Amino acid sequence: MSATTASQPTPAHQLREDSADLQVNQKQSSQSNLSGPVTADLSFFVPPEDGSTPYNWAGTNADNPPNGIPRNFGFDSHVVHLQDIRGKEGDFTLDNNAFEALRNVPSQMEYDDWTDEEKIKSVYYPEVEQLLLDNLPGSHKIFLFDHTIRRPGTNRSAVTRVHIDQTAKSTAARVTYHLPEEAEELLRGRYRIVNVWRPLNGPVQANPLAVADSATVLDEDLIGVEHRYPERTGETAGVKYNEGQKWYYLSGMENNERVFLKCYDSDATVGRYGRVPHTAFVDPRTPKDAPGRESIEVRALVFG
Repeated sequence: MSATTASQPTPAHQLREDSADLQVNQKQSSQSNLSGPVTADLSFFVPPEDGSTPYNWAGTNADNPPNGIPRNFGFDSHVVHLQDIRGKEGDFTLDNNAFEALRNVPSQMEYDDWTDEEKIKSVYYPEVEQLLLDNLPGSHKIFLFDHTIRRPGTNRSAVTRVHIDQTAKSTAARVTYHLPEEAEELLRGRYRIVNVWRPLNGPVQANPLAVADSATVLDEDLIGVEHRYPERTGETAGVKYNEGQKWYYLSGMENNERVFLKCYDSDATVGRYGRVPHTAFVDPRTPKDAPGRESIEVRALVFG
């Protein structure tokens, strides 16, 4: 909607309403400048020079690495062209691309609720579980094993390096770790890890989420990285740059939108490309005074 310049002085009783309209127009203009194709720098995995197993210390080990070295691998920046899927959300699915966007998702959570861990688990977790059951055909059991809230200026700010949260090895280990009594039976069927991502203070302007079409990512692009906790060792995947990878983002994500990110799928016939590299990225068009992105990702084991 375009603004109209008044040819006469504005009556006093209209000042408040017109000011509100102006703020809406400014917000829409700002968002329109942050949509469409964009070129940005993304940070990709570089293996250890000595050929050793890549690792980083995690949990309490991250604050005090046993050997004094937080990680033994590096990163390299590459310029990547990203396409905006706004208006084309239906072209991408978990089975074909390992990511999927949903719109108009209701929630009982208010902004202030995201500081209440108990409410997140008692209100938002059931919403996520039902959302997955409703949108993942064949799924019959959901186990939500953790979540991360990201805010600027904290030790859980947006992650600006390309990665995948889980691997085949760590997904099977998650099933055994979280559901030991059922694991043997559950591992005989189809099992997946799917992250459910949403903003908390949308529309997103700073550090939007970028995803690669999993069908364009080669197995040799992915390198297992050990996450060494005090009590166990997990594994994520580092992602090496490959010019054949195709990258996307959803511009101006709102609080009532979700992105499913599939980290692993045991059924290669249905979910052949069952792993989606993703990262936050710095959009060069972002205004300097844009609010920092706040978001939550919930990680789920999906069976069936």
